[in-house]
Amino acid sequence: MKRSMALMVCALSSAMVLGSFSPVMAGGIKTVQTAVKDGEVSETEKADSKEDNQEDTAEEIAKEENGTTDSAADTTLEDGVYTAEFDTDSSMFAVNEAKDGKGELVVKDGKMTIHVNLKGKGILNLFMGTAEDAKKEGAELLEPTEDEVTYSDGYSEKVYGFDIPVPAIDEEFDVALIGKKDKWYDHKVKVTNPVKADDSAGEGSEDTKKMTAEDLKLEDGSYTVEVTMEGGTGRATIESPAAIEVKDGDVTATIVWSSPNYDYMLVGDKKYEPVNKDGNSTFEIPVDGFDYPMEVTADTVAMSTPHEIDYTLQFDSSSIKEADK
Repeated sequence: MKRSMALMVCALSSAMVLGSFSPVMAGGIKTVQTAVKDGEVSETEKADSKEDNQEDTAEEIAKEENGTTDSAADTTLEDGVYTAEFDTDSSMFAVNEAKDGKGELVVKDGKMTIHVNLKGKGILNLFMGTAEDAKKEGAELLEPTEDEVTYSDGYSEKVYGFDIPVPAIDEEFDVALIGKKDKWYDHKVKVTNPVKADDSAGEGSEDTKKMTAEDLKLEDGSYTVEVTMEGGTGRATIESPAAIEVKDGDVTATIVWSSPNYDYMLVGDKKYEPVNKDGNSTFEIPVDGFDYPMEVTADTVAMSTPHEIDYTLQFDSSSIKEADK
């Protein structure tokens, strides 16, 4: 009997202890069960999530300020020649219509310069910066080059061109200009959509067979031959047909450029100087074969600094004719 009474007292004591805590525990258990069941997040989890989001946001802001966001576009270009669009905030300060809004972008050692042809000769100088700074003593002005443009109807004229340093692709920068009225004007410009010149032309195809003078049984003498050129931006051209001279199986071509601004050519490892002093640059270079894209390099001084540009020349053997005597 005493033992039974003792057991009953212990049971009642345990019930009272559990009862004093059961509302909290039950409530907590019920809350957790309900949250899990309904897919909700507890207040504690919400607070933790909010804190994590704040930390993530602060980290993203820091990345943006430091220019290290993962989504930032990599606009670094490898050295070479590109065509690129040159956009301005003025219809008066714009690329000549013959160039379809594009210029020749040259990248060398990480520095970018775009050559653009303007609408005429009304703009005398450019300045990298604002008009206010352009007026200051010692301001370095960009000087124009005189370029020839040819329109779709075949009409050609001389216009001014400029070599403009490009600080970054797809970002606006300040360029001031001065015209014949001797007044500086502020403008915003942007260079976009660079496309590298196609260098695949030199590879040729499996069906391409290089023909030599011996293959063609060309006797010593003077001839003309149609020649096509690829590479660069297409702004420069060469005369076709070109004159060639055959002697002891060796072929030498006279290449006449559309510009006087080429100061040497490279064929293989050998350098060739112009054979003329006045007029468009003219060179006499060896031709090691016909009917295939022969790789050459030409150096132009039309830009602010000289630049070597790769081209391919293809001489069409089917067009060879004896030169007029």
